[in-house]
Amino acid sequence: MDLDTFGQLLDDEGRQLLRTLEGYRAGDELALATRLRRDHAPDLVSAALTQARLRRRAAAKFGAEDAARMYFTPDGVEQATRARVAAHRAARFAALGVSGVADLCCGVGGDAVALARAGIRVLAVDRSPLACAVARANAEALGVGDLVEVRCAEVAEVDTAGYDAVFVDPARRGKRGRLFDPEAYSPPLSRAVAAARAVPCAALKVAPGIPHEAVPPQAGAEWVSDEGDVKEAVLWFGVPGEAGTVRATLLPGGHTLLGRGLPDPAPGAVGRYLYEPDGAVIRAHLVAEVAEDVGGRLLDPTIAYVTADEPHPTPYATAYEISDVLPFNVKRLRALLRERGVGVVTVKKRGSAVEPEELRGKLKLNPKRDRGACTVFLTRVAGAPAMLLGSPVPGTAP
Repeated sequence: MDLDTFGQLLDDEGRQLLRTLEGYRAGDELALATRLRRDHAPDLVSAALTQARLRRRAAAKFGAEDAARMYFTPDGVEQATRARVAAHRAARFAALGVSGVADLCCGVGGDAVALARAGIRVLAVDRSPLACAVARANAEALGVGDLVEVRCAEVAEVDTAGYDAVFVDPARRGKRGRLFDPEAYSPPLSRAVAAARAVPCAALKVAPGIPHEAVPPQAGAEWVSDEGDVKEAVLWFGVPGEAGTVRATLLPGGHTLLGRGLPDPAPGAVGRYLYEPDGAVIRAHLVAEVAEDVGGRLLDPTIAYVTADEPHPTPYATAYEISDVLPFNVKRLRALLRERGVGVVTVKKRGSAVEPEELRGKLKLNPKRDRGACTVFLTRVAGAPAMLLGSPVPGTAP
């Protein structure tokens, strides 16, 4: 979609066309397109159908109500921050007393909208004219256009004077997919860090897999998960007491675990309970903090599973009560599950080469006959392949 065609989506004809497509079923698309092209230009119909598809995809990130009013590009949907994560970051800026943020590499404007909804004035910058047009349309559609100024420019050339904070979200995808080298970001991490350090306060979004040694010592690092899925890592600059810290934040609850500089816990015998830390906790290297909080130890020096003898509720890990600890053996596991009438198995693995789907196929379960359920952990205990059988402890999931 080019800029001119997008502009047509914003006029009366385009808006009416998009309303016509609300709630249509994907299987009806060919017949619908044929009918609509009798009264509308083919390029406009194609653009409207693309928007309808993108809005359906975006509902998972933005919610159905907002997504139905917003505009997207394919890359914009893929790279946009989930609304709940963006709202958390905006709330942190607001809590720091920030009144104006320069959102560099704004994309379709999802972060700019979240900041504006937190009462913060935003300068949204992107070098793509189409992205800027989409961001401007989204700010207007969601009622925050008076707080968001959109500017098409190279971020390195933008004067951020008058804004007391900067948010930088570099592009982390290239022609071949995800970029794992921070210096391959656009702009590169080093340039983004320089921009962040030039203002009193800044947040720099990076990939969750960023090596800890790549985090500048002047920054605090925060890993954020939403409903158990790790969504991003953010480097915070200029926050009092934040330099050199690491934290894991779990949404939607907003629980934050701050690193205490603990050494790796020693491994030990398998206890009655197993704790599976949230992915943000693992990415932030805070498994030791969880182990201390639950009075636990590691199953194995290289595996991020914590075991304990007593239950200790924590928002940072899901607890399971373990019934069996066995050496890895598929035949023995199959016989045991049949003996207990287990027809539904959840397979989790860390430190095992066996794929869950492969194991489920070999177990030959019969859920119609056997109604029981079980969680099977494929992992290592003291360096040896092992199977742990158990069930979630009610009310302990993050």
